[in-house]
Amino acid sequence: MSEIPSPAEFVGREPDERLLSEDLEQLPASVGRPHAPPPSQTRRRVVGAGATLTGLSLVVGALLVLLGVIEALSGGTNAAAVVAFLVGVLLIATHWGWVHVAELTANTLEGRASAEVLDEQRQWLATIEPYAHFEVSTAVEDDGSISIYSARHRPVACGERSFTFVREVEHREAHSSDEPAASVTERAEQLRREAALATERERERYEIAADAYRTALLGRADEEQRRLARRAASEALSGQINSNLREPPLVE
Repeated sequence: MSEIPSPAEFVGREPDERLLSEDLEQLPASVGRPHAPPPSQTRRRVVGAGATLTGLSLVVGALLVLLGVIEALSGGTNAAAVVAFLVGVLLIATHWGWVHVAELTANTLEGRASAEVLDEQRQWLATIEPYAHFEVSTAVEDDGSISIYSARHRPVACGERSFTFVREVEHREAHSSDEPAASVTERAEQLRREAALATERERERYEIAADAYRTALLGRADEEQRRLARRAASEALSGQINSNLREPPLVE
C-alpha cells in the first residue's frame, strides 16, 4: 500500500476535468457527484416539428402542382396558376430542408444547454480539495456473508497543475451470515468513525499547508514564488507535526 502523500505536494493544484468523466468513480462519495443535466425533450420536439413541416411541404407542394396542371389543361394560363405551379415545385424540391433546419436548431439548443451544465460542473469541481479521504462501505457476497471494505481515496498529481484521485481498498473484513446483525452494524460504524477521523486529520494537514502557500504566494504566479510558497507550506506542516509530537497522547 502506497504512503499518504504530503499535502504540500498538492497545494496550488486544481482538480482535473477527468474527475467529471473517466475518473468519476475514483472520487470519494463524501464530496458528492456533479449535477447531471435533466433529460431534455427539446431535440424530440424540434425534430418532430421539422418532420411535420417536411410532410406539410410535400403535401401542399403536390396540391399546388396538381392545381397548376389542372388549370393548364383546362385552358387557363392565368398568372395565379403559374405561380401555384412554381411554388408547388419549389416546396417539393426543398421539403427535406426542414429536417436539416430542425437538426441544426436542436444541436444549437443542446449545445447551449450543455455549456451551462459544464460550467456548473466546473464550479462544483473547483470546490474539491486534494487531501486523502477514508471511507467505509459494505457488500453482500455470493455466499450471503457481508464484507466491510475500508478504502482510501488519495490524491495523485496529473499534468503540471492538476490532480485526480485513486481509490485503494486498504482493508476487507468478512462477516458470516450467521453473525448477529447488530454486531456487524456496530463494527461497520466503528470503522466509519475511524475513517471520518482520519479524513478530518488529512483535511487539517492540507488546510495548514494551503494557508501557508496562499500567504506566501501573495497573488504572484512566477515559478520562483511558487517554489518558495511550497517550502513555506512544508515548513508550516512540519511545525504542526512537531507540535503534535510534543503533546501527550490522548487517553480514551
